[in-house]
Amino acid sequence: MDINLPDVVYEVEVEFLRYEEALRTNNTETLGSQFWHDRRTVRYGMGGENQYGWDEIQSFRVSRPPIAGEWRRLDRTTITTFGRDLATASTLFLRDDAPGLIGRQMQTWVRMPDGWRVVAAHVSVVDAV
Repeated sequence: MDINLPDVVYEVEVEFLRYEEALRTNNTETLGSQFWHDRRTVRYGMGGENQYGWDEIQSFRVSRPPIAGEWRRLDRTTITTFGRDLATASTLFLRDDAPGLIGRQMQTWVRMPDGWRVVAAHVSVVDAV
């Protein structure tokens, strides 16, 4: 198996950054389009959300109020690809409104017939060490 083929890493980086921009601007249409539209998609959220299926994930997204401005900074982002169709994206994030805390975000991306999609995601916050 080929790990971190440069062209595949680039494709996932583009999608990951597109996701980040959509998150910052509360573009729920883009965020929704990047998750696999399937009942088996899972997202565990920072506020204790346990969302099973695209419908629950998108319902959460559209009901959440926008967060203004540049509200988080990424650190130690790592994208690892396995072959041409599977990738993980992991990052730490720091928020100005949460001093002393570090956010963690992990996504599993799969190449579907219509493009790269998140099939599983987890977001959590821990005390900074």
